[in-house]
Amino acid sequence: MSQILNAATPPSPATEAGPALQSEVAGLIIAALNLEVRPEDINPDDPLYGEGLGLDSIDILEIALEVSKRYGFQLRADNEDNVRIFRSLRSLADHIAGQRTL
Repeated sequence: MSQILNAATPPSPATEAGPALQSEVAGLIIAALNLEVRPEDINPDDPLYGEGLGLDSIDILEIALEVSKRYGFQLRADNEDNVRIFRSLRSLADHIAGQRTL
């Protein structure tokens, strides 16, 4: 499972997700982790890991699996950009916007 979190190419810095994709990704996180919050309750700039939404490394793996299924690219554990990618809902959605194939 350690090979799940790394996209082959980094997203273009100019690629930004709009509010619709951010809401969609928030819904994916909520469904994948069975959270009891609404997508609009997740601040796009709050941290996902630790403080903020309070996710742990297992939660991040679950999200990575769902992202790969829904958006057609793989995230890998050995990607040195994971801290940036999973920093917040906005950064994850921006990464998805730049990488998605589906």
